[in-house]
Amino acid sequence: MLRRPLSAVLLVLAVLLVPLGALSTWAKYEIQDADRYVATMAPLASDPDVRDAVAGAVTDSVMKELDAGPLQGTVESFVRDAVRSFTGTKAFKTAWNAANRAAHEAVQQALSDQADGGAVTIDLAPVTEQVKKQLTDDGVPFADRIPVEPTEVTLMESSDLGPFGKGFHMLQVAGLWLPVAAVILAVAGILLAVHRRRAVIRTALAAGLGGAVLAVAVMVGRGLTLDDLPKDVSSAAAGAVYDALTHALSVAGWVILGVGLVVALAAWLLRGRRSPAEPSSSSIAGRAE
Repeated sequence: MLRRPLSAVLLVLAVLLVPLGALSTWAKYEIQDADRYVATMAPLASDPDVRDAVAGAVTDSVMKELDAGPLQGTVESFVRDAVRSFTGTKAFKTAWNAANRAAHEAVQQALSDQADGGAVTIDLAPVTEQVKKQLTDDGVPFADRIPVEPTEVTLMESSDLGPFGKGFHMLQVAGLWLPVAAVILAVAGILLAVHRRRAVIRTALAAGLGGAVLAVAVMVGRGLTLDDLPKDVSSAAAGAVYDALTHALSVAGWVILGVGLVVALAAWLLRGRRSPAEPSSSSIAGRAE
């Protein structure tokens, strides 16, 4: 009879699609959508490690192009303090969001084409322009000579993005189709199962395990990402970026685990509460004989 093996195949496919469905939904709606991506990255404007990385990158870029003679050290100190101070303003948050929106396509490319050696970068020229204006207004020497050049700061190398970049484009194309397919396959498999309650318990536990594996993979991926960063990339800032990008994915993994455990427990308790007076199908058959 094909009912039992067909049910097993459908349920196995459904369980396998659970973590993939979470990944595809994250890739489609958290990363591909520009507005959601900017909203995801926006809180990093207040992260102290990211602010330090921005201040260092902008200061280094400015001082490479600016010759202040014997006042070089003094000017550099003024510039660094001014940039660090600027990163705490509302104007910086606006410039940060604009820079991330402009970099969104590059991030997509970096995630999709790891072999090409892309990177997650943002251009801090708007920050340099605002700092130049602030220093000029404060009367800092040579501030008017500060060049406003493209200043790209690398937040993360695409080759260090772990398993999440592999097949990234295909995951974005799949979008919600994968989780929908997982639900359909699970329902069909349970309806075909000979012992449906048992099938529900096993499927829920397996799906929960898949969610746990996904959450653990996010944590492992973080370690791999930060393990071998280039010297000019701030490990702390890269960690903050990674956490921001994968937060929703990590939460999804733990939620799937929790839901799976709750469903399995509920199905098990319902089984245990079956009324003793209710005759089983086997006893009915025995009486009939």
